[in-house]
Amino acid sequence: MGRPIFIDTDTASDDAVALMLAFRFRGPDVKALGVVAGNCPLEQATINALFIRELCGMDLPVHQGADRPLQRPLETAQFVHGEDGMGDVGLVPTQLADAPWAPSPGHAGDALIALAESHEDGIELITLGPLINIAIALGKAPWLAGRISRCFIMGGASDYYGNITPVSEYNIWADPEAAEAVFASGMPITMIGWDISRKYAVIDDQEAASLRQIGTPTAIVAVDCQATLRRFCQEVSRLAGFDLPDPIAVAVALDEQVVVESFDAAVFVSTEDGLTRGQTILDDRAMTDRPANVRVISKAGRERFMAVLREGLA
Repeated sequence: MGRPIFIDTDTASDDAVALMLAFRFRGPDVKALGVVAGNCPLEQATINALFIRELCGMDLPVHQGADRPLQRPLETAQFVHGEDGMGDVGLVPTQLADAPWAPSPGHAGDALIALAESHEDGIELITLGPLINIAIALGKAPWLAGRISRCFIMGGASDYYGNITPVSEYNIWADPEAAEAVFASGMPITMIGWDISRKYAVIDDQEAASLRQIGTPTAIVAVDCQATLRRFCQEVSRLAGFDLPDPIAVAVALDEQVVVESFDAAVFVSTEDGLTRGQTILDDRAMTDRPANVRVISKAGRERFMAVLREGLA
């Protein structure tokens, strides 16, 4: 048992696996989920989060948040994860009206504020999607940053190699203004960029089959929902399998032994349009006035991650 955890997600295929791991290892500590538009529209992301909650037998509130970025139109990643965000293999409904579950009332940002208000010793925050809900919460309650004991952000790239532009990662690119507000907030952040997934969390076809053979409902869903992601990684990302950015970010939050190397830096986000939109700019030499409040993960242990993944799906 540790500090209360709030997870914010734009639930698609890799988020689904990340939630499975969080529920498996820290289930009692996970107090609520916030859902944000990103990988897919808000309603579909909510359906997917509710589906994973039920699949894992969890009883916790799921709150809907922002359905679009702060200043920009929503541009989803359905071309990566499928129209339903879960591989388009028929796992989930496509409308809340057809789902046997319903979200809890209240905005996700307000739910985060309420959880922090009720825990003076601080809470942990894990973000798996665009940072819109978190920026909204900070705008309403600037003191929130001081109540976050640890914030783990899946986003950015420490090697400046992107998955939506040559230098930008999708979660940050989707709403760079929100991301900049969060990185500038002063909360203690651990950033797990797409480079960590690309280098240490690619699951090839043989490994995917082995994971599916674990045979649990979670293991089967975890592999089957990657169908469209697998094709995207083969055709666009040029990876030898599908990668799992959100699960390895959660693994870092769960198990310090997954981390092999990290460094502290101030992180800025480019809000300019064009190829550099959403680029994370890392200052690890004190060349700016912003404190180096972000721990940037630069190397991870693949064997340790795979052990966490296998145990989590078992």
